[in-house]
Amino acid sequence: MSDRFVVVPVDRGGGAGEEGEHSDEVIDDPAAHTGGGGGEGAGDGSVVGQQDPNAVVPILEYSREPNKYGDGNPKESSPFINNTDNDKGNSYDGKNMALFEEEMDSNPMVSSLLNKLANYTNLTQGAQEHEEADDDEGPKKKAVKSPQMGTFMGVYLPCLQNILGVILFLRLTWIVGTAGIMESLAIVGMCCSCTMLTAISMSAIATNGVVPAGGSYYMISRSLGPEFGGAVGLCFYLGTTFAGSMYILGTIEILLTYIVPKAAIFVAEKKEDEVDALLNNMRVYGTCCLALMSLVVFVGVKYVNKLALVFLACVILSILAIYAGVIKTAFEPPDFPVCLLGNRTLQNHDFDKCLKTEIIGNVTVTTKLWRLFCDGPELNATCNKYFELNNVTEVQGIPGLTSGVISANMWGDYGPLGMLVENKPTPSTAVDDNSQDIYMPYVANDITTFFTLLVGIYFPSVTGIMAGSNRSGDLRDAQKSIPIGTILAIATTSIIYVTCVVLFGACIEGVMLRDKFGDSVKGNLVIGTLSWPSPWVIVIGSFFSCCGAGLQSLTGAPRLLQAIARDGIVPFLQVFGHGKANGEPTWALLLTAGICEIGILIASLDAVAPILSMFFLMCYLFVNLACAVQTLLRTPNWRPRFKYYHWALSFLGMSLCLSLMFICSWYYAIVAMAIAGCIYKYIEYRGAEKEWGDGIRGLSLNAARYALIRLEEAPPHTKNWRPQLLVLLNMDADLGVKHPRLLSFTTQLKAGKGLTIVGNVLEGTYLTKDAEAKKAEQNIKASMSAERTKGFCHVVVSSNLRDGFSHLIQSAGLGGMKHNAVLMAWPGLWKQSNDPQSWKNFIETVRETTAAHQALLVAKNVDSFPTNQDRLGEGTIDVWWVVHDGGMLMLLPFLLRQHKVWRKCKMRIFTVAQMDDNSIQMKKDLQMFLYHLRLDAEVEVVEMHDSDISAFTYEKTLVMEQRSQMLKQMQLSRTEREREIQSITDESRSSIRRKNQGGAQGASPSRQSSQMEDTQEDEVAQLIHDRNTASHATLNDKADTGPDRVHMTWTKEKLFTERNRHREPNANVAVRDLFNMKPEWESLNQSNVRRMHTAIKLNEVVVNKSQGAHLVLLNMPGPPRNRGGDENYMEFLEVLLEGLNRVLLVRGGGREVITIYS
Repeated sequence: MSDRFVVVPVDRGGGAGEEGEHSDEVIDDPAAHTGGGGGEGAGDGSVVGQQDPNAVVPILEYSREPNKYGDGNPKESSPFINNTDNDKGNSYDGKNMALFEEEMDSNPMVSSLLNKLANYTNLTQGAQEHEEADDDEGPKKKAVKSPQMGTFMGVYLPCLQNILGVILFLRLTWIVGTAGIMESLAIVGMCCSCTMLTAISMSAIATNGVVPAGGSYYMISRSLGPEFGGAVGLCFYLGTTFAGSMYILGTIEILLTYIVPKAAIFVAEKKEDEVDALLNNMRVYGTCCLALMSLVVFVGVKYVNKLALVFLACVILSILAIYAGVIKTAFEPPDFPVCLLGNRTLQNHDFDKCLKTEIIGNVTVTTKLWRLFCDGPELNATCNKYFELNNVTEVQGIPGLTSGVISANMWGDYGPLGMLVENKPTPSTAVDDNSQDIYMPYVANDITTFFTLLVGIYFPSVTGIMAGSNRSGDLRDAQKSIPIGTILAIATTSIIYVTCVVLFGACIEGVMLRDKFGDSVKGNLVIGTLSWPSPWVIVIGSFFSCCGAGLQSLTGAPRLLQAIARDGIVPFLQVFGHGKANGEPTWALLLTAGICEIGILIASLDAVAPILSMFFLMCYLFVNLACAVQTLLRTPNWRPRFKYYHWALSFLGMSLCLSLMFICSWYYAIVAMAIAGCIYKYIEYRGAEKEWGDGIRGLSLNAARYALIRLEEAPPHTKNWRPQLLVLLNMDADLGVKHPRLLSFTTQLKAGKGLTIVGNVLEGTYLTKDAEAKKAEQNIKASMSAERTKGFCHVVVSSNLRDGFSHLIQSAGLGGMKHNAVLMAWPGLWKQSNDPQSWKNFIETVRETTAAHQALLVAKNVDSFPTNQDRLGEGTIDVWWVVHDGGMLMLLPFLLRQHKVWRKCKMRIFTVAQMDDNSIQMKKDLQMFLYHLRLDAEVEVVEMHDSDISAFTYEKTLVMEQRSQMLKQMQLSRTEREREIQSITDESRSSIRRKNQGGAQGASPSRQSSQMEDTQEDEVAQLIHDRNTASHATLNDKADTGPDRVHMTWTKEKLFTERNRHREPNANVAVRDLFNMKPEWESLNQSNVRRMHTAIKLNEVVVNKSQGAHLVLLNMPGPPRNRGGDENYMEFLEVLLEGLNRVLLVRGGGREVITIYS
């Protein structure tokens, strides 16, 4: 539940006058208006003038007034929660701890923390204080007292009052009579064991730190996370609301059945209409009672709190009256005769004597009973057949404790709706026609009875065990009082229930026990007939008890809903977090009254009880689960003061709760679970992100660790292989994702399955780029969320991009969860770029993925790929299977077509046949291969005949080589600029060299090396060095171009002459030869010509067949072994892909990824 701390001024010094001036004022918490987090707003200008020795000192008081925005929780990262900005300035004074002075803002002194702890109180400012604050006007307000309630008043009695209630007074005798003593004890034993085990688990959770008001919702949400907490919190809210319905229905049943039966609006003219009339009366009076109670709660909760002791006194007096009556039956049983016709129990509302006829003045006359079964008062009137054949007898309804009736009540007597309540030992004569029995004044079952129904009806009588934990803020020592008080209350009520079951069975006649509404004893409450001194003690006591319980449900349920709404985990409940100015939950009360009305319209206490049983059982189930999970995970923060718990007890309690849910009503259990599941999924997808240090997160970490340890680092079996992608993203200057469609394609390829790692490299050092790295990571995560890409983000800062990508390829992933494929975008602007490093990085990435035995996917024109919202129509995904690379080309289209974007596309496979291949046989073999692979695809074999290399191929190759030569010239001109700077440096140091001129010729090697050292030291020369730190690739490039770089001393004249000699002819030749290439064909590298020929011919075929395809998948040729031909490799790929829109180049990882075997 959302909680905060409010600054309450307390006067350290001064007399009574100052006390009245300062300590009685409650300073308004600024966070209540701004929505600031707990503990932050409390120190911003709330308290002034603290320099005065007698001034007000702020004490942080625990407040139930929640935050309007966010989760509104205290800062749980702080050990004592109440860190304020005010004490930061005063946290360090003196020189003894100067070594730590720079850390004092974040790590305060131990003495200051202990001082805060001494001033800490967990007093709740709840509804009662709100009402009192409203009533007390003027400068004097009532001072807020520290919590003083002990175990008895604070936990034991509230639990006792909440547990004992309507079921005990209205249904327990009927349950004992219907199920028998033995089965009733089984029901009581199961339900009480369930609540006792839950109380043990709850005690462990409640003593593991401060539990503010909110009870089970707070405990479950902070132990199992917001999803479980929200789902179970709402279930608990619904249970509490339906409990209010049940108590109101109990109140009206007592009122209309036992106190003022004549107040009924609907009166049944026929006996068979009595049930419907009763239900309609319950609906009308129940609605009126609900409106009245809601009004009382709305007007003032303090009245409910003041009457709580009265209601508790009614419960205790009623139970004492029952025990007193039981003792009295041992020597003087009360006189409550039950009239039997044969062995059938009669309703004695309409007759006063249990006789057919009586003699008055020597004349035999018929009684009122005669007229109920006969068509007239005459002795010769036609009577009911059963009435004629059987005698009327009278038995005592309460024979007493020593009568031995216990043996007859030992076993149950279940039956269908309308079954007559019979006293089996009494002799009777049966008749053939029983069709008229429903019209006769017999006592009959109003519902079909069976064991599981009785469990559901009884279970609400053991709920209410959370009353103590809900009041934890009012307790002097909550961590001691909650376990003792709750467990003692459950033990006390369990003893009461067990003894009542045995005593009812031992004192009351079975037919009277099974008479639910006391029709056989002139409409008296059955349990009231047993009490002493009068049945009215129980009737009035139970009436007020039900009233009080209903008011408390209508008080507690809206606050629980308000707590959930203010936590912000269920967005559509935000409106219910608002209320009156004093914090009273007005909107939540309206919703509670509306849901409560649903229960009242059901109108049957026996139908409503199993509904709230489901919700309470689900709540208790998750309390046990929370305790078991925390215990088994051994989280460091799990240190409850209550030591008498064990995970096995929690699991037993959880299993018992689950069993009772399905025992009570399997369909209600399924509905309750479905409601909780829907709320869970809703919070998971739409709710606010919360980090409460819950056990489910710890459970996930443990499960992940266990799975990673079990997962072998060896590659998976071919049948389990799927692309685990490392997606290499590029960022723009603003650290935005350059190609978001790459993430869309990842989503379409993965469909949420397997591992996805999205990686990016920033150039620089981590110490200077950490903020940019975090921003880039946030931007990538935002793009992943927008594109629905489920995976992990990994941003690496490296001295250069090449090394960064290498580190990602080598180290991304963990244990057996490592990527096996790399997805990247084609560097589309590599030709326009002046820096060759862009395409060199691309080629080196290709080489590294090959060395790492990882597959490589390169998407060209990735910005034209479809988004996740697109739906491609009829079209094809064309696979050009040139070389076998493990089956990647076959598998990828199949995975793509699982996504709705590509679902309508058909798959076509093209393979290339040479002159000596049998094309027809190849097609048949390929079709059979695809059949065994269970892939649906069209197959086409394309023949590529040997042909002469065309002039276009030669020209294309020559342009490529000329371009490479021009790039080298650009590199040379860069070298010349270096030499120019070096010559200036040489001139500045000429005076030093003249001194050593005599030895210069013999020491030219040493002079060259010294000049190299001077150049490296000089700041001007440093400017011409490459910005990127030298990597292995750069070193290789320099090694290749090494012979062109001659180090010698240059004069200015020599420099200009040499530069013009190199530049002009080469530039003119380059331009001139572009238009006059044919004489150069003979000198071309024939290997390059052949490769260019393959690229052009294959491109022609692919464009001819697949230009209109939605996607083309193509084998990616490997880079040359000699790095000198890298730029040529890029040209070959560019020619190969020319004229195609969406292309995915695929390079296998060197292993089979698809198999024909099952």
